[in-house]
Amino acid sequence: MSRVASDLTRFIQDRAGSEPISAGLILGSGLGHLADTVDGVSIDYAQLPGFPEAGVSGHAPRLVIGRLEGRRIAILGGRAHYYESGSADAMRLPLEVLSALGAKTLLLTNAAGSLVPKMPTGSLMLIEDHINFSGLNPLIGEPTEARFVPMGDAYDAELRGHVSRAAEEAGVALHRGVYAWYSGPSFETPAEIRAIRVLGADAVGMSTVPEVILARFFGLRVGAISAITNMAAGMSDEAIGHEHTKAMALRAADKLENVLRALLRML
Repeated sequence: MSRVASDLTRFIQDRAGSEPISAGLILGSGLGHLADTVDGVSIDYAQLPGFPEAGVSGHAPRLVIGRLEGRRIAILGGRAHYYESGSADAMRLPLEVLSALGAKTLLLTNAAGSLVPKMPTGSLMLIEDHINFSGLNPLIGEPTEARFVPMGDAYDAELRGHVSRAAEEAGVALHRGVYAWYSGPSFETPAEIRAIRVLGADAVGMSTVPEVILARFFGLRVGAISAITNMAAGMSDEAIGHEHTKAMALRAADKLENVLRALLRML
């Protein structure tokens, strides 16, 4: 563990207690309200050197540790994106800290564009695999041979089963598919969307993949759900933009919260 991560872990434990967390959760654009329901301690990222700044509206830059559905969890209410700094490893320190706090599982959510006509705005998609369309990697520069992380089981099969059962319990329709990471911050062109569809993607977004790679590097098992906030470029007449993304995320927010609550009860 790095010295910085060790110091931050002690600081957080002094504030929130030393009881290990069972899981970490990263919330995507417009999905931060779930953190408000946790019975626990909230720490602004500004108090945690190395954590992401509030660079994107729709994210709540704070760490919340407490109980939700009987499980002690840590919620990262905002994430750093590659397009903010040009650093693919921008979330390395927060994930290292989650691991040091005891997390064995990382649950990720994001806002994504659909490439599938039958998966409209407001849908949820369980990520079964991903395509690193950006070609970037957060482990570039890692000096140890631990950088050679196998990704064949990046999205834990058992955890995916739990998510599917949680959706059934919550009465929420859950699509399944492949997520493609596009670096952003500009949205994709219609030609790029056609290319990504040929490659086998079902949804596209500007986050998550570097976090998954880092999580596997730190030995965390991973589950991820996309909230579909728009149809991708060229697939509808929607006016795509960040404000639209935040507004449409609210359509999926309640469904996502119900699934996550049911999932936590199963872990």
